[in-house]
Amino acid sequence: MRTATLYAALMMFAATPALAQNQDCSNNAAGFPQWLEGVKKDAAAQGIGARGLASLDGVTYDQNVISHDRGQKGTFKQSFEEFSGRMVNDFRIKRGKQVIKKYQAVFDKAEADYGVQAPVIVALWALETDFGANIGKFDTVRSLATLAYDCRRPTQFRPELMDALKIIDEGDVPASEMKGAWAGEIGQVQFLPSSYLQHAVDFDGDGRKDLVKDQADVIGSVAKYLADAGWQRGAGWDEGQPNFEALKSWNASEVYRKTIALLADRIAGQ
Repeated sequence: MRTATLYAALMMFAATPALAQNQDCSNNAAGFPQWLEGVKKDAAAQGIGARGLASLDGVTYDQNVISHDRGQKGTFKQSFEEFSGRMVNDFRIKRGKQVIKKYQAVFDKAEADYGVQAPVIVALWALETDFGANIGKFDTVRSLATLAYDCRRPTQFRPELMDALKIIDEGDVPASEMKGAWAGEIGQVQFLPSSYLQHAVDFDGDGRKDLVKDQADVIGSVAKYLADAGWQRGAGWDEGQPNFEALKSWNASEVYRKTIALLADRIAGQ
């Protein structure tokens, strides 16, 4: 299952299982400060340094995150026609063509290195955040700490919290800039921290893997993600073609994958 996008997170967490019976969690804020001290000790034991540990200072429980978590709705109960009709629009098609032209050399490098074509990268970028315009305003560490403390899925979110601390500690994204969706997805293509550590690349050689502000890193990292998922160089991405299956790693929903493919087709002029 891919954990990079908000839509993938919605699919993953759409069902609400019984609350976990885990002594290291709670469903109210009362024990959060004490729990957070335990997280700091655990993080230090995992080798996370001062910069990463400092990002936990002053972190508080976020009831808004829990409200979002409990209030999820089935986005992909919509038909393909309903969903794509909203998401594949003139703005994204026009803007997508402009983005390819603006960063043509970067897209050429991404295809040379990873075999992934520009229209697909741009389609994903558009659908996730409209090219960085809507990355989300939630503090990632606070969101992940809240979800790791909550009893619904602590074993899923505690590792994501640790990975976020590692990203900060390595200097790729300052804690103050690590913003995104309520479920912990970071930056312009909404990678969860585990996906960030595995797939993000420093594509412009500036010494940082920055998916919040660095467009070159965004382009290269999406290409690497899909290449790691088995993208076939030069092959098509529509349903029934070889790379439609590779898109499943991005999002398991067939509706979403078909929408990616359709938007990529429109951007490519097909």
